[in-house]
Amino acid sequence: MLEVIHGKVPSKSNCYRITSGGKFPRLYKTKELHDYERSFKFQLRHHKGLKIATRFKLVLDVFYPSRRADLDNALKVVLDSLQTCEAIDNDRHCVEIHARRHLDKQNPRIEFELIPLENEQT
Repeated sequence: MLEVIHGKVPSKSNCYRITSGGKFPRLYKTKELHDYERSFKFQLRHHKGLKIATRFKLVLDVFYPSRRADLDNALKVVLDSLQTCEAIDNDRHCVEIHARRHLDKQNPRIEFELIPLENEQT
């Protein structure tokens, strides 16, 4: 089933900051990433209770508002968001990704499909 999440996917490389408060440095998510994850979860709320716990394939189309963004930076953010909203059990079960980059200045979004691969062998 094709899913659509509206909004610009933030770049993974710009979504984490390092803080040195305390004994060890720590990574933390930026407000932009928190906001995107919250929006992602709200838009995918109908997946509540549906969690893919087997290996799966991700087919992903990313529609950016400009040509500046890199496609690979969106992959980790999308997989982490799918895990956060519990559509997938763990992003390590993703064994195949088909991703394409598009330009849509008026309507940045992602369109994706998760395809369980229950009978696949590692």
